[in-house]
Parts: sequence; C-alpha cells; structure tokens
Amino acid sequence: MRTRLLVVLVALALAVVAAFAVPLLLSTAEQRTQELMISRTADVDRFVVLAQQAVDTRDPAALAADATRYTDLYGEGVVIVDARRLPLVQAGGLTATDPAVHALVEATMRNEPGPRVDRLGPLSTEPAYFARPVGTGTRVAGVVVLRASVTAAAADVAARWGTIAAGALLVAVVFVLLAVLLARWMVRPLHELETGVLAVAAGHRAHVPERAGPRELRSLAGEVNRMSEAVLEAADQQHRLVADASHQLRNPMAALRLRVDSLAGQAEGATYRATVAEVERLEKLLDGLLALALAESTATRVAAGAADEPCDLASVLAERVDAWRPAADDAGAALVPPPGHDEPVTVRCPEGELAQILDVLLDNAVHYAGRGAKITTDWEAGAETATLVVRDDGPGLSTEDRARATERFWRAGGEGAPRGTGLGLAIAHQQVRTRGGVLELRQAEPHGLEARVTLPLAQEEP
Repeated sequence: MRTRLLVVLVALALAVVAAFAVPLLLSTAEQRTQELMISRTADVDRFVVLAQQAVDTRDPAALAADATRYTDLYGEGVVIVDARRLPLVQAGGLTATDPAVHALVEATMRNEPGPRVDRLGPLSTEPAYFARPVGTGTRVAGVVVLRASVTAAAADVAARWGTIAAGALLVAVVFVLLAVLLARWMVRPLHELETGVLAVAAGHRAHVPERAGPRELRSLAGEVNRMSEAVLEAADQQHRLVADASHQLRNPMAALRLRVDSLAGQAEGATYRATVAEVERLEKLLDGLLALALAESTATRVAAGAADEPCDLASVLAERVDAWRPAADDAGAALVPPPGHDEPVTVRCPEGELAQILDVLLDNAVHYAGRGAKITTDWEAGAETATLVVRDDGPGLSTEDRARATERFWRAGGEGAPRGTGLGLAIAHQQVRTRGGVLELRQAEPHGLEARVTLPLAQEEP
C-alpha cells in the first residue's frame, strides 16, 4: 500500500511541477523571441530611414558605412536594394543574389508581410530574416533585408531553461520528500494496525501505538487495543474455566471411582461393568481437558517468547514405538519399528510433548486400524523442518472425517469403533501448532490413514 500511495503522490507532485514549469519554459522562450524581434525590427527601421536618405541624396556612402559597422559589431548580414533591385549595400556575407534574400525582396516589393520568426529554443540555429520596404504608401524606393543570428538568443533561452529546470527539480525533490513523509505518516499506523490484528488472530496481545497517524487511525488503534484486551480476557477465562472445571471435578470423580470400586465384590453384571466403563471414560475426558488446557497455556507462553526445548526426534519415535508394541500385539496389529538412520535430527519441541503427540497417533492407529493391520513409522529431514509419519493400512477416514478429525470431541463413527474422548487429535494438533509445526491427515495408498507431523528443526548454537 505504501508503494501505491507513494506512486500516486509522486505522480501528482510531478504533474503539479510540470504544470508550472512547462508554461514557464514556453513563456521564457517566447519572451526571448520577442526581445530579438523588437531589437532587430528597430535596427531594420533605422536602416530604412538611412536608406530613404541615401535614395533621396543619391549618396549611399553613409548608409554603407553604417551597415559595415553594424555587421562588424553584431556579425549579422545586411542587404539594401533600390527600386530597380540593384544593391545599395551588401554587408556581413549577405548578397542580393542569395535565394532567400531575393525571395524576400520580391515579396516586400509587393507589400507582403515579412517572414514570421518561430519561437526560439535552446537548440535553435537557423537565422531569422527581417525585411522592410523603403518608402511610403505605394511608392517603394527599395528594400532592407536583415539576417539576424539566433545563437546568442538560443544560449539565453538555454540558460533560462536550465535555471527553471534546476528550480523545478528542487521543488520536485521537496515534493517527493514530503510525499514520502506523508506516506509514512499515513501508512505506518496501518502496518501497526495490521500487526495488531494479526496478533489478536494468533491469540496474542496487540500493542498498537495511539499517537501516530491521522485522528481516525489513532482512534482505530485504540479500538484494536481494547478489542485485543477483551478477546484475550475472554480466551483466558475460557481456558481457566476448562482447567478449573477439570481440576475441580477430579476430586469428586476420584471419590466416585472409590465407591464404584468398593462395590466390586457386591455388584456384578452388565450394569456394573457399564458403570465402570463410564467412570473410566469420564476420567479420560477430564485428563484430556486438562491436557488441552495445558497445551493452550503453553501456546501462550511460547508466543510470549518462552524458549523451546529441543529433542531428538528419532530417539523419541523409537522409544514410543517400543512402548506401544505390546498394545499393538494385543489389538492384533503389526507395529513396524522405524528404519534406522545414520544421524540424529533435533526438532524444536520438548521431548515430553513429542512423546504425547506420538502417543495420540499410535493410539489411534492401534485401536482404529483393526486386527491384521500393519502400522509403519518413519521420519524424514529437510533443510528447515523434519517430518515424522505414522501410517496404517486400516479402513482410514473419509475426506470429510479427515477435515474434522482435529476438532474437539469429534469421534469417528462406525460399527465397532472404540469410544474415545474425541480430544486426542485436538490436543496433538494444538501442541504441534504451538511449536510452529503442522499436523496433516492424509489418505494412505491403497487404503488406510497417514498422519504427518512437520516440526521446525532446532537451530544449532554457534
């Protein structure tokens, strides 16, 4: 936006400067042309008077001497002819036989107006011709032709144009600087507002200065700051509610568990087993809510600048695969260990969080892939990120289910599907996003589910 605004302001400034400079340049050239015409017309008129005297006295000596002095002084040619086209004076290298002079003499003898002098410019070189008849009325006693050099006048025009151009350039530079300052004054608050809005969208607190830019932007900055405080307060209250509710319910849940366990020798049957299963599900649900609240609070601490604790992805993956192999055997699935790699890869994620993420992915693969399924794990490192993969050849998920799998409390349906809390993938997704990574669920080939976790690599210390 700043570039577009600068382009508009600079173009407008240059247009304004050009609107003043161009007419001034043309006016200066026109003024110098008029000065040349007035000066040389006066000289021609003086020669007309002298020529009339020479014709009357039949003595052109004084006229010739004056013309010679004129040409010596100005370096311009003068030709004066009588009524019979015979030259009385030829000076400055100009002769009556010259085609241009001859044409002017003939036209002036017929009382036609003299040639028009075009407006001079810095590069003008063609001489200007002035012609006047000698005599009055219809009695023409001769013609005076003057060839004026425009070199000095063109140099004057060039000098004046240079001065005007320098002034216009200086004004243009001032205007451009003002445009830059104006654009910065107007756009900088917008960038700060954009940063503040993005911070609010990411769950951070916005700090938009309220003392820069136009009054409307200052007011908007204040509103963004107040909105940020309100959004963060609401999110904090929501996190506290989830965490507090989960924590406060644990004591009653523990008491309920003890009472149910105490009935183990007295109550039997499907009702008792269903009650125990529901209690266990509630305990898992409370644990999941606490883990989700912890993941969200960790995201806030990381956004505030808390340092990441790196870990070796390969070693954590191998350890969690070994831990889940008995559960996979009990479920009738084959859990294949990751292939060996020559060098470790350190990712920007604490070992405990990475282990929790792998537990969620392996738990889902073991319990949802089905008996006889094959579960494989692997990882690959890139220039800036590393990706671990958990793949099974079970029934997988549809496109719609994969899109909703990381939502809270969403559980896969279907006959015989295990009854989970619907928080596992939501917690893993929040933990991966907190560390600047991405959790993706893809369709495995030819069937099954592929979970990919991409995490940034830890920077090596110098």
